[in-house]
Amino acid sequence: IVAQDWDGIIPSLLARKYDAIIAAMSITEERKKKVDFTGKYALIPNKFIAKKGANLDFANLDGQKIAVQRATTHDKYLTDNYGDKVEIVRYGSFDEAYLDLANGRVAAVLGDASALEEGVLNKAGGDAYEFVGPSLTDAKWFGEGFGIAVRKQDKDLTKKLDAAILSLRD
Repeated sequence: IVAQDWDGIIPSLLARKYDAIIAAMSITEERKKKVDFTGKYALIPNKFIAKKGANLDFANLDGQKIAVQRATTHDKYLTDNYGDKVEIVRYGSFDEAYLDLANGRVAAVLGDASALEEGVLNKAGGDAYEFVGPSLTDAKWFGEGFGIAVRKQDKDLTKKLDAAILSLRD
């Protein structure tokens, strides 16, 4: 297992620092230009999380600071849909974004619902937060679901990983 900042995760795969990316990576058209993917193993909605009672108005987020992990599908979605209305605060890790949410430096964090649930809601103090706003699943930004990314030339590894995913479903 290799820890890697998200914005360097594909370049490091291509540089052979590891053989596959198993990190809730969305299968998107942009990423498919650089790497191959296994079939999807999960499709998780994307959500915003905020402190309870924040009363964020998603019809008018003008001036709000919204946190995302840098170079993710969440970053692209916010940039494309709210970039001219909100201040997007980008972080190298989800933990950094959560710390700024906890300390009141951002109004909300956008991420995978399961990661937000496990990383915030189900932890000590998590009852101070809640999901807010829409549940986001549009394939234009969030892809087909999560898959394991592999270098394009590693076809045998992709086949083995696909077989392993299928065996888990049976």
